[in-house]
Amino acid sequence: MDSYYLIIKLLHILSAIVVMGTGAGIAFFMLMAVMSKNNTVIKSITNMVVLADWFFTFPFALIQLLTGIWLMNYVGYSFQSPWFKVVGFFYIFLMFAWFIVVWIQYRLKSLSQQQNFDVLTNLPFQRLFRYWFVLGVLGFTCIMIVFYYMVVKPARFF
Repeated sequence: MDSYYLIIKLLHILSAIVVMGTGAGIAFFMLMAVMSKNNTVIKSITNMVVLADWFFTFPFALIQLLTGIWLMNYVGYSFQSPWFKVVGFFYIFLMFAWFIVVWIQYRLKSLSQQQNFDVLTNLPFQRLFRYWFVLGVLGFTCIMIVFYYMVVKPARFF
């Protein structure tokens, strides 16, 4: 294995760590903010969550995609293999869900910025937060499935 391959593989692994870590951090802080029922905290955290997704999740998910494609080509894995189809399906689902989550985060941010915002009485905020939470759980589950397939690479899928 040449050093170029190892560098790309390292970038692939590190980008997965950043995406997972940012997702976990965003989920934790958003959940804690909403559970605090403190409108000022919610306002501040919704601002930071949107920024964190654009500064960390998006660029590192893109690095993940590009390094993954490069590694597939380099190693000679088939883009038609069942393994790739499973991993590709979950990656596409994750990206689709992520764009919805970001849209929800913008809506949550907008609602929390309203002058008379109160998390306890703002039903649209509560409803959107539930959707955000469910998508987050689905996304986390998908990421665990992708990690499993990336590490184990079951032989029956090649």
